[in-house]
Amino acid sequence: MKVLVIGAGNMGLTYSEGMVKSPLLGKENLMIYDTDPEKILSLKEISHFDVFEKLEDCLPQADLVFIAVKPYHSDELFEQMKTMINESQIFISLMAGVTIESIQERLGAKKVVRTMPNLPAQVGKGVTSYTESKEVSKVELLAIKNLLDTTGASIHVTSQNFIDASTGISGSGPAYVFYFMNSMLEAAKKMGFSDKDSKTLVSNTFEGAVELFNRNDLSPQTWMNRVASKGGTTRAALDSMDDNNVKDLIKEAAYAAFNRAIELGKQ
Repeated sequence: MKVLVIGAGNMGLTYSEGMVKSPLLGKENLMIYDTDPEKILSLKEISHFDVFEKLEDCLPQADLVFIAVKPYHSDELFEQMKTMINESQIFISLMAGVTIESIQERLGAKKVVRTMPNLPAQVGKGVTSYTESKEVSKVELLAIKNLLDTTGASIHVTSQNFIDASTGISGSGPAYVFYFMNSMLEAAKKMGFSDKDSKTLVSNTFEGAVELFNRNDLSPQTWMNRVASKGGTTRAALDSMDDNNVKDLIKEAAYAAFNRAIELGKQ
């Protein structure tokens, strides 16, 4: 199986690093195409990548093509690609807001898989939701799932609506966590902790809480009740969040991202 990744930015390179370790590729190197001269130079120093500067040298021989460019670059890219593709190739999009139908129409392809990755894929803790056009077989989809799993976990969804929805939860979600962490860091520093100690307090608290959640079937509400005793410090904090409608504001933020993903798909 020959895999080509178009675009060696954060996501393209992250998935390349993960997939190249997959037994699906056997002893074959993974192909990467990019147009940035500096990026090409640095990629050529990595032995398990075959780096290309011209699409015609790599696209025709690929079985799976991961498209990891910014959506606004896709029109020009697809115009270049159209004359070099064949019906057996599968195109996996890592682009936010670009629908399967749009890719099929502009690229002239039939087999398309649309995904929504997220940033923790860089540390092997990502989650990628994905769905496919009807032309992609179950066997082909299984191979793609195995490649996506090399950066964390993957979730198959039944429609593109769930891709847009997962954009609001997992795709944009890391930023919500960082937003919350940043607020706690600022509070810790205001209380007098050093930058180093503030980071330790906040990062370990998040990591520990997630680990507890993953090791049990208890709901977040149950964990909150375990930590918060009546009249105690934690209850005071949670009551403050409830009084300020923090829960509703977080939900609204997730829906704002979801709705924006839908808007992008219509453009």
